[in-house]
Amino acid sequence: MKKPVCAVIGIGPKNGAAFAKRFAADGYAVALLSRKTDLGDEIARELDTAKAYACDVSSADSVGAAFAKVREDLGPIDTVVYNAGSGSWGDIENVSAEQFEQSWRVNSLGLFLVSKEVIPAMLEKGSGNIVVVGATASLRGKPFTTAFAPAKAAQRSLAQAMARHLGPKGIHVSLIIIDGGIGTPVLQPRDEPPTELDPNDIAHAVAFLVKQAPSAWTFELDVRPQTESW
Repeated sequence: MKKPVCAVIGIGPKNGAAFAKRFAADGYAVALLSRKTDLGDEIARELDTAKAYACDVSSADSVGAAFAKVREDLGPIDTVVYNAGSGSWGDIENVSAEQFEQSWRVNSLGLFLVSKEVIPAMLEKGSGNIVVVGATASLRGKPFTTAFAPAKAAQRSLAQAMARHLGPKGIHVSLIIIDGGIGTPVLQPRDEPPTELDPNDIAHAVAFLVKQAPSAWTFELDVRPQTESW
């Protein structure tokens, strides 16, 4: 029996790796997409059902070529976890126009391009999931997030517009807002309240979103460690 396909966009040693391992454990074939495939190849060697692909989400040509290859290798994509993110830190006096634009291209345009690649097959099937990994910066700007916050706000608005349009057609678009620092995975019980988010626990929350019944879909879910000030 063919496995459902999950595409994880943005592969890093914390969230990206945790998402890949969680969805592989849940029975998915996993496409690992990132600009460089070194870590993706390493993770794919650990997982029998994963494969790494080079993809620059800021480039329409790169996204199109990568997803054509994923479809050829694994088939239509059932679930997307959009974890790609880019931020240049600084205030309005220090951030360049190029940095501002690049943050928007990775966080917002990339989501747009990836979604355009997967939505047709999801519509044909009448189901699918697009989970966007967002940030608290999408809700408010601080001086040092002059480039990052507007890009994440645009991403959040795009996700909301997609959710409202695609929900009635069977596609669940959701946004998980990460509020707090992300630590390394903890494999044993904690002795003290956590001060950072555990990537494995974030992956658990994402896996929950894609399993929700359509009578009670979540659009926006915020997660933070027990001790985070908010």
